[in-house]
Amino acid sequence: MSAGKPAVPAPGAQPPPGAGPGFAGLTPHGARRRFATVTFLFWLPAGLSLACQVLLLRERGLSLAAVAALFAVHSCTVAALELPTGGLSDVLGRRPVLVAAGLLNLTALLLVALGGTLWALVPAMLAMGAGRALSSGPAEAWYVDTAHALDGPGAELRTGLARATTASATALALGTLVGGGLPWLLSGPAAGVGDALGAATGDRVLPLSVPALLGAAVAVGFIGYVLTALAEPPRPRVTAREVLRGVGPTMLAGLRLGGRDALVRRLFLTAAACGGGLAVVELLTPPRAAALTGSPASGALLFAGLACAGFLCTALGGRCAPLVARLAGSGERAVLLSLAVSAAGLAVLTVTPLWSGAPALVLAAAGYGAFYLGLGSAGPSENELLHRRVDSAGRATALSVQSLALQAAGAAAGVVAGALPPGPWAWLPGAAALLLGALLWIRRAAPLPGGGVPAAGPAVSGPASVPASGPVTAPAGNPVPPPAGAPRPGPPGGEGGGPVTVPESARPPVG
Repeated sequence: MSAGKPAVPAPGAQPPPGAGPGFAGLTPHGARRRFATVTFLFWLPAGLSLACQVLLLRERGLSLAAVAALFAVHSCTVAALELPTGGLSDVLGRRPVLVAAGLLNLTALLLVALGGTLWALVPAMLAMGAGRALSSGPAEAWYVDTAHALDGPGAELRTGLARATTASATALALGTLVGGGLPWLLSGPAAGVGDALGAATGDRVLPLSVPALLGAAVAVGFIGYVLTALAEPPRPRVTAREVLRGVGPTMLAGLRLGGRDALVRRLFLTAAACGGGLAVVELLTPPRAAALTGSPASGALLFAGLACAGFLCTALGGRCAPLVARLAGSGERAVLLSLAVSAAGLAVLTVTPLWSGAPALVLAAAGYGAFYLGLGSAGPSENELLHRRVDSAGRATALSVQSLALQAAGAAAGVVAGALPPGPWAWLPGAAALLLGALLWIRRAAPLPGGGVPAAGPAVSGPASVPASGPVTAPAGNPVPPPAGAPRPGPPGGEGGGPVTVPESARPPVG
């Protein structure tokens, strides 16, 4: 580096407790409120477009296999960019990366709403995937950084993370209800308005397009809120070359993490299993709902109700996670029980297409709820185990590794399910993936020697932030280990092997 140029801080380096410049006037309560708000604003557009996305693409003339291929483009983009963009947040800062994610999501929503050909939809999925990759770490990392700067290493984090989980589930539930109800309204009671929109835009804007356009408006609000509300300490200005030099070691540390620690590797494989299950459910449920109701608009409304119920089940599962861990005796056993419930729910969804009538529909609805309830209950325990196992310098990077596993497996499972004939066989890849994920937890992982956090490698260590849970799933509010050498007893049942030492400081998931 040339003389006189400011040194680039180690990725993830944070100011000491009480540092003022970036946090003047901010309180711990204010930081929790801002974290929950930015989480809500980020996930609301995803909820608005969720109920209609598959049906809109089918209405544009795409086959189910083509829709699955577009989703695979999205997932592969996320997988390719997860680690580089996670490292980018640790080097450049949380706010600029979140703004870039908002701009990409805005572009993607406009292209999905107005595009009628693959030439427009493929760039939309690329932009959506890039935005998703950029968003999978910075918000939660900002919150943990801020809490540690304001209250020191012993800052209480559980409340803020739990509120973010509730905010994401609420945004997705509200978004799916509104996003599913608008097309039905514009195709039925307010059909004149829907016809007028189509005539004025040359049929570019269909009733199924309106939720994505509304989501684009919310994305503008998200960008504005990030710029005005997420304060962070100033960082030294860096050149593109310096940024890339900081990102590389961060990526390598994230990739090596699973190889060094069997429990972390198990957590990453579990994320992949959940991604396979989620991709199949999100791909196949909307057409199944449309087939039941007889039209895309009414199918979107039915799916909106189902998705809303699913997100509420996710939130309920997250609320019950501490109780499940206490009853199970440890976080690892809690993950096993939760994933078993989720796998059982998906198995019910797999077999119910064999029958028709009210009993089959009731069973399918119960299976759908159990699927999301189990995922919601497993998420907090998984992330607590991860936070206890790694240090804080690369929190956004770690989340990215977890999300990468989820997205890559989801892309593969979605393509396979889309190519299979309708019926039970199409659901089988997701059910098999989730069952394998549950079986990973039958044996308990050995604790690290001394109960410490694994060494990170030359530049950065460890991850952690929540995956998209649920719907490429909503972020979970899980406890994060204390930084800077503050000892903390291991979780119930002794996983972690004793006190954990973690340096100063540490992000969000349907798509």
